[in-house]
Amino acid sequence: MEEKTTIKQSTRIQTSILAGPEKKFLVWAASRMPKWVTSDMLTWFGVLGAFIAGISYVLANYSLNWLWLASLGYVINWFGDSMDGSLARVRNQQRKLYGYYLDHNIDCICEFFIFVGIGMSGLVNFWLALLCYVVYLQLEVYVAINAKIKNEFKLTYGKMGPTEFRLFMVIVNTLLIYVMPLVNVHHVYDITIGMNSYRLELQLMDYIGFGIWIILFVSYLGSFFKDLRYFAKIDPLPKREEI
Repeated sequence: MEEKTTIKQSTRIQTSILAGPEKKFLVWAASRMPKWVTSDMLTWFGVLGAFIAGISYVLANYSLNWLWLASLGYVINWFGDSMDGSLARVRNQQRKLYGYYLDHNIDCICEFFIFVGIGMSGLVNFWLALLCYVVYLQLEVYVAINAKIKNEFKLTYGKMGPTEFRLFMVIVNTLLIYVMPLVNVHHVYDITIGMNSYRLELQLMDYIGFGIWIILFVSYLGSFFKDLRYFAKIDPLPKREEI
C-alpha cells in the first residue's frame, strides 16, 4: 500500500500595512473569477509579470519610459502571485504539498527576473542588485524552514510585505520618470584598502538598494536569533546522563 505524504497547513503571519484591504479585495475578486481560470494559470501569470518587469528594467537603459512597463509588470506579478492562493482557498481546492513546492520555487524565479533586471538597468550597480537577491533568498529559506518545523508562514517584516515592496518600487519608478534630478544623482567615492584603491560610483537607486538590503538583512538576523532562542528553549541540550 502506497504511503500518502502529508504536510500540516502552516499559520500565515501577515501583518503588513495593506494586509487587511488586500485580503478583502482578493477574496472578493476570487469569488467572481471565471471558472476556466485556475490557480496554476494565475501563478504563471505572476511569473510573466516578473519577467516583464525585469526586461523593462533592461530596456530602461535606452529610455526611462520603459519603467512604466516595469510598473505594470509589478501589478501583473502581484495579481498572479496573490490571487492564485486566494482562488484555491475560496474554491476549497488547496493542494498543500504541490502548492508549497510550487510557491517557494516560483518566488525565487520571479525575484531573479526582477533583481537581475534592476541590476542591468544602469540605475543600480549589478553587484548590489545581486546582494539584495541573496538576502531575499536567505529570507525565503528562513520562511520555508519555519513553515516546516514551527508551523508558521511569515510574510511580513517590519509591517512590509511583498505587496508593499511592489508598491514602493512602482512609486520609485514613477519618480525616476518625472523627477529628472533624481536620475542625475551621482556620487564617486575613492576607497583605499591597504595597497589597493577602489572607485565606488553610486546613484540614487544604489542608496535605495543599500537601504533595502540593510532592512532585509537586519530583519533576517533579528528573526533568526529570536527563533534560535525559541528552539534552544523547546529543544534543550540533553543532560549527560540522558545521552
